[in-house]
Amino acid sequence: MHTDYLIVGCGALGMSAADQLLEETDATIVMVDRRHAPGGHWNDAYPFVRLHQPSAFYGTGSRQLGANRIDETGFNAGYYELASGPELLCYFDGLMRERFLPSDRVRYFPMSEHQGDGRVVSLLSGEVRTIEVRKKTIDATFFNAALPSTHPPAYAVADGVRVVPPNALPSEAPRFARYTLVGGGKTAMDAGVWLLQHGARPDAIRWIAPRASWLINRETTQPGEAFFHRFIGSRAAQLEASAAATSVEDLFDRLEASGQLLRIDRHVRPTMYRGATISVAEVALLSAIGDVVRMGRVRRIERDRVVLEHGEMSAATDTLYIDCSANALGTRPAEPVFSEGRITIQMVRAGLLTLSAAVIAHMEAAYAGDAEKNYLCPPIPVADTHTDWLRLTLADLEVQRRWAADPSLKRWVQHHRLSGSPVRAPDGGQPDPEALAIRQRIRDASAPARANLERLLQT
Repeated sequence: MHTDYLIVGCGALGMSAADQLLEETDATIVMVDRRHAPGGHWNDAYPFVRLHQPSAFYGTGSRQLGANRIDETGFNAGYYELASGPELLCYFDGLMRERFLPSDRVRYFPMSEHQGDGRVVSLLSGEVRTIEVRKKTIDATFFNAALPSTHPPAYAVADGVRVVPPNALPSEAPRFARYTLVGGGKTAMDAGVWLLQHGARPDAIRWIAPRASWLINRETTQPGEAFFHRFIGSRAAQLEASAAATSVEDLFDRLEASGQLLRIDRHVRPTMYRGATISVAEVALLSAIGDVVRMGRVRRIERDRVVLEHGEMSAATDTLYIDCSANALGTRPAEPVFSEGRITIQMVRAGLLTLSAAVIAHMEAAYAGDAEKNYLCPPIPVADTHTDWLRLTLADLEVQRRWAADPSLKRWVQHHRLSGSPVRAPDGGQPDPEALAIRQRIRDASAPARANLERLLQT
């Protein structure tokens, strides 16, 4: 079997890259994935999962995700819709059936594993296919998302203790009177919101969160013309805070005071940042959980106690433990995106994963030479600690500087659906004093912000 590109992984990143190659080239593509259907980790996600950010930032360039609707109810009221897990699976399945396969340029092998060198093995029959790749193999599995439903807890669990992933909450929660969330990330926040929304009392919930997290205020991430001034105004506020801060602590105080970042407990200084996005209403709900345990990670759960890194505590025997401890994107070191015969899809715009995949595919289609492509696509490592906010901001400033020096690339990104931002101000392109003033603030703050962030990281 012959193909121009072999894409390993049929999740959002692999689909976005394939979509862009279909748009810009006449190349043939083989897609291989261990799962039974397109959509990657969304096949394993809990039933109440939703995107963190608006649907406008996600999916592929050729097909809109959702209806660009502003929600009128719930914790996302007033903001653009957030696609649910089932919506995302339908979206990617439709892309495969209605765009990819009918093109006669894409062949798709689900329930199959790539073993290297073009060797693909069926997980059901064991049949081996050897694929000759004329151009490049594209690795879309770099992040290899770890979910509670696919990765068992890293701690010991005694007999008789019920520990479940969030996927089991709808069926298991009614059987218990008490609940303990294990993990401090967005998955635990989603599970906590679900429990409280469905009637669990705050005093019936314990939350083992080794670290507190800084969270992106969803107010600042809204795309489209209706939120234009707030969208670019948030960028200006972040740069101005970065330029003026006298210390890392002062920087986060400024970001919080201007509404850029949120935290659930105002009495605890967060040391974690993973780019999770949340609404003010969700923060208010989660802050009602008063029993928050910060004694490190769980080591062992017994019938009547929990042993942690820095101590232990008693536990009721009628407790349902919800394991949310899997680290979704991991901490794998970055590597060059383009190399001989290979493309490794990584994040090249902070927080915008599917746009990153589309940009990388565009580079492959429109640019010559791996050196230039790698210069324009420096990978941005996944965030983990609060100081990574500074690193991501610096990396994003640098890649925007490089793209701005290439007018054709700058235009391409501005017009791409996944950028989420309108090319023009909401007045249809006429002079907008407010927008002009905000853009001037961004220009004035960019260089001082870059210099100060570098200084703060060295202190």
